[in-house]
Amino acid sequence: MRDFAWGIAATGNIAQTVGAAIAAEPGMRVAAVGSRNLGRAQALAARLGAESAYDSYERLCADPAVDAIYVATPHAQHLEVAEVAIAAGKSVLCEKPLAATVDDAEKMVRLAREAGVFLMEAMWMRFNPLVRKIATDERFGDLRSVHASFGFAKPYDPEHRLWAPELGGGALLDLGIYPFGLAQLLLGMPSDLRITGALAPNGVDAEAGGVLLYPGGRKALVETSLLGNYPNHASVVGTQMRADLQAPFWATPRILLSGPSMEPEEYLLDPADNGYAGELREVRAATAEGRTESSIMPLDESLAMMGLLAEARRQVA
Repeated sequence: MRDFAWGIAATGNIAQTVGAAIAAEPGMRVAAVGSRNLGRAQALAARLGAESAYDSYERLCADPAVDAIYVATPHAQHLEVAEVAIAAGKSVLCEKPLAATVDDAEKMVRLAREAGVFLMEAMWMRFNPLVRKIATDERFGDLRSVHASFGFAKPYDPEHRLWAPELGGGALLDLGIYPFGLAQLLLGMPSDLRITGALAPNGVDAEAGGVLLYPGGRKALVETSLLGNYPNHASVVGTQMRADLQAPFWATPRILLSGPSMEPEEYLLDPADNGYAGELREVRAATAEGRTESSIMPLDESLAMMGLLAEARRQVA
C-alpha cells in the first residue's frame, strides 16, 4: 500500500511543524508544497522531501499525487484555499480556527458537504491521548468546572498575523479557541457567557477572559491574552474526581487524576502519539473509509465554536 500523500498549503511555522509530523509518521509523506512564493515552497518541499513545489494553491490542489491538503495559511485565507481543495476532491485538514468569520466557516462546511469531501478543523488538542482520556473517563461523576488559560506576551505589531485584523488577528481566535475548546469538549455549549477584555490600538482583541455558564450551575473559567504570560495549564473538576493538565494544556505531556476515594494517578504522553499524529491519522482513516466528517472533531462543533468566539469578541469590543 502506498503512503498517504499530503499537500501543504503555505510555508509558515505551523506548516513546517505539521509538515515535519507528516514526514515522521509511518505510512505518510509530504508530496507537495504550495505557496504564492515559489522559492519558499521549494525550500519547504526540499526540507520535507516533497517531490513538487507550486506557486499557487490551485496548482497544489490539482496535483494528482496528493490525497489531502493541509491548510496552514492565516485564518482569513482558509476559505479561499479550502474551496479550491474541495473542488479538486481532496480531503482537507484546515488549521484552527476553521475560518476567520462565521460566514466563511459556514460556507466552507456547506461546500464540503455538498461535494461529499472530507473536511476537519485541525484542533490537535482533541487528538491528544491524555485529553481524550479525560473526555471519556466516567469517574469524574458530574463535571462541575473547567478552568483553562492560554496567554503570552507578544509585542504589538499591527502587521503581524496575531495582531492584523485583515488576517484574523486577536487573542481569541488564535489562543482563546483552546480554553474555550476544552470547555466545549467537556461541558458542551454554554447557555450564556460573560466575557471582558481589552482591545489593541487597531481594534483587535488583545486579551479576554470570563465565565461560560451551563445549566445547573456548572461553569468554565477561561482566559486568553497577547499581553501577559499566563500559566497555560488547566483543571477539570467533577463531583468524584479532578484532573490537572500540565502546561501547555492543549498539548499536555502529563495529567494527574485525583479524588477523595482514590490514589492519585499520573499519565504521561507518548511523544509518538501527540495531537498532530492523531489528527493526521484521522484524516487518513476517514479518507480510506469514505467518511466526510470526523466524530472526534465534528464540523457542527467547529461551527458552534466560531459562533461562540464571535460572541466573545463582540462582548470584548
